[in-house]
Amino acid sequence: MSKGILLCMLLCLNTLGSYAQTLTVRDIQTRMPLASVTLSMENGEVVGVTDENGQYNLQQLAPADRLILSYVGYKTLKISRSDLEERGYTIGMEISTIALDQVVVSGTKWQQSQADLPQKIQRISPNEVAFQNAQTAADLLSISNKVFIQKSQQGGGSPMIRGFSTHRLLYAIDGVRMNTAIFRGGNLQNVISLDPFATQNTEVLFGPGSVIYGSDAIGAVMSFETLQTNLSFTDEIELSGNAALRYSSANNEKTGHVDLSMAGKRWGWIGSFTRFDFEDLRQGKNGPDDFVKGFYTSRVKGEDILIMQDNPLLQVPSGYHQTNMMQKLKFKPNAQWEVNYAFHYSATSPYGRYDRHNRMRNSTARYAEWDYGPQKWMMNHLNVKLFDQNKFFDKATFSFAHQNFQESRISRDFGNPIREIREEDVQAFAANLDFTKMAGQHTLFYGLEYVLNNVLSNGKDENIENGVVIEAQSRYPQADWQSLAFYITDEYKISEEMTLSGGLRLNHFAMEADFNTDFFPFPFEKAELNHTALTGSMGLSYRPSVSWVLRANAGTAFRAPNVDDIGKIFDSEPGAVVVPNTDLEAEFAYNFDLGVTKQLFGQLKIEVTGFYTRLNNALVRRDFQLNGQDQIFFAGQISQVQAIQNAAQSERYGLQLGVDWNISSAWVFDLDLNWQEGQDEMADGSISPARHVAPTFGATSLRYNGGRFTLETNLKFQGDFTHEELSVEERNKVEIYALDANGNTFAHSWYTLNFKSQFNISETLSLQMGVENITDQRYRPYSSGISAAGRNFVVSIRAQF
Repeated sequence: MSKGILLCMLLCLNTLGSYAQTLTVRDIQTRMPLASVTLSMENGEVVGVTDENGQYNLQQLAPADRLILSYVGYKTLKISRSDLEERGYTIGMEISTIALDQVVVSGTKWQQSQADLPQKIQRISPNEVAFQNAQTAADLLSISNKVFIQKSQQGGGSPMIRGFSTHRLLYAIDGVRMNTAIFRGGNLQNVISLDPFATQNTEVLFGPGSVIYGSDAIGAVMSFETLQTNLSFTDEIELSGNAALRYSSANNEKTGHVDLSMAGKRWGWIGSFTRFDFEDLRQGKNGPDDFVKGFYTSRVKGEDILIMQDNPLLQVPSGYHQTNMMQKLKFKPNAQWEVNYAFHYSATSPYGRYDRHNRMRNSTARYAEWDYGPQKWMMNHLNVKLFDQNKFFDKATFSFAHQNFQESRISRDFGNPIREIREEDVQAFAANLDFTKMAGQHTLFYGLEYVLNNVLSNGKDENIENGVVIEAQSRYPQADWQSLAFYITDEYKISEEMTLSGGLRLNHFAMEADFNTDFFPFPFEKAELNHTALTGSMGLSYRPSVSWVLRANAGTAFRAPNVDDIGKIFDSEPGAVVVPNTDLEAEFAYNFDLGVTKQLFGQLKIEVTGFYTRLNNALVRRDFQLNGQDQIFFAGQISQVQAIQNAAQSERYGLQLGVDWNISSAWVFDLDLNWQEGQDEMADGSISPARHVAPTFGATSLRYNGGRFTLETNLKFQGDFTHEELSVEERNKVEIYALDANGNTFAHSWYTLNFKSQFNISETLSLQMGVENITDQRYRPYSSGISAAGRNFVVSIRAQF
């Protein structure tokens, strides 16, 4: 009996010893396991790699062995067995800011080394988002210092990348396209529906991405990966989470966030909740007086009046609040199958469109009201993965997503009791089947995609004096927009130094729209589109040495006409009305990129990327006729009839410069500079500067990492545009631009000096404090209708548990 007990004890001890010597490697920021981490000895001998759970059994190694851990895009780590034991055999690896081969997913939706891709991709880490304290997902993108953000109101944020914006850029959330059939040419704010606290990784793929992502991916793809569920490596249920509180003085922001995670051996769950509360935004005191409005409208005793502000620097109305929720479930029954389900929900309060509140008419306010109603976004996403090496694929992913978008516009002229309400509801469905297959030197990525958008649009007019509501012309027709595509890319590893990539996409798109002729004299009641687009790309990445990467990429992209292009009715500017046009085709972009990255002395990385893009058959707004008339009475005035038409050519070109210098183990210097130019062809054949090409912009920073605390000072800046350098369609927008000595609009240059800090109180608690816009500059980023924050004190506290 005693011998049996002793044998059992020995077996248990052996099992415990085997488990205790199982190394687990995770990303130090996201806590996700890192597969394929290389373990080697100091003499260079490779002893193995971690499995898909980030694990490796160390039993066969001698206790005195010192290990070197290396993984693409991460800092190499040297550690002894004794140190491993002290850390419980769990190690976190940190991303390297000067690495030439970071792991990215936006290129093909699968993990790849950035050094193998011919296009420039910028990654924004969650640690950087936390350190910089991005208030919205739009602010998160600006942290890259390579994406320019325009805002028409505080509840906004429209990225401009390489001279393109809005529906010529694509948003992807966990691989699902967010662009809908009502994405417009004017500035968008859909990106604020995303929660920076629930975003695990963000990547910006610069240049065309239509081969993988389809329509709209002309200027760039912005890929957001939300918080992922984890699995436990033991039979114990693992609980973890994060919490944060933040206050900002410029808009009296009060934000709270919490996320919780439960991990079992075969299943995992994560839930996230964030509440944002932003009051009216205060602008700086040092800058153009043209940006100070000093009044707001109010209705008192049945009459619209102007109220002078006690503090003219407050931009009223601009405040709003927002709620974000997310839940995810993961089930992994075995090594082959993995099932994921995610639910996302975001809702804002109504918020004022501040640029419209700045419009004047007859020496008084043009509008008594101009608000966006609550912006709501909901997504259900099912994702099933199969790992099965066969002759057709090594990995397969099926994805099905349903999204619902709700938005509205509420406006009323000053002194007019009629409130115009226009409401939109889009049901968006997307199904993807993606495969990857390695065959010798080739890695194939291919798949099928189907997208359906149901657009419901309603209009009503409300008399605020007697409460009577009547049906009115909707902003859009009732419509269905569909897309069906097959795509394939091949990554050919010619040698260890050279990778050739190429791809094709065949995309059919169709639309059916029903127009209501009760309110507007359309010459048609129905519209149909059926077209096909073929796009492709070819690129080369070459690493002549470990310190050089050379990239070249040529590609095409397209944007299919959507419901906004074909069927929208709106007042684009005073005296002009845009009406539907059913005779449209896709526009095509032709792009060439050339990039060079050089690492010097193991401490300095310099990256330069040049690009040129030509847009043919561009969908632009031009003068038009409706029933033989070029002018109609609309919104209380005679207005020029216009419509979206395939009527122009345009081009964009520029340079992006990035410098990362690890001066020492503690000091880091960064510089980013973005220069872009662009021209659009006008109706008379003349050339105009392109509207969405931002002036030269960038940032520079100096950071000190002192172990438990981090300090940074940075300078952000933008160049200017004279009146003649503004796009023709921008020059008359006196409500958003400053005026020069001749009374002409211009985009002024600006800078902000900022200070950031973080103190790690403990391993689980950190405090961030900062001062933004220290010199209290009053400025508006190019094309923005609201001034950015003045001097802003930010305090946040974060906990991990």
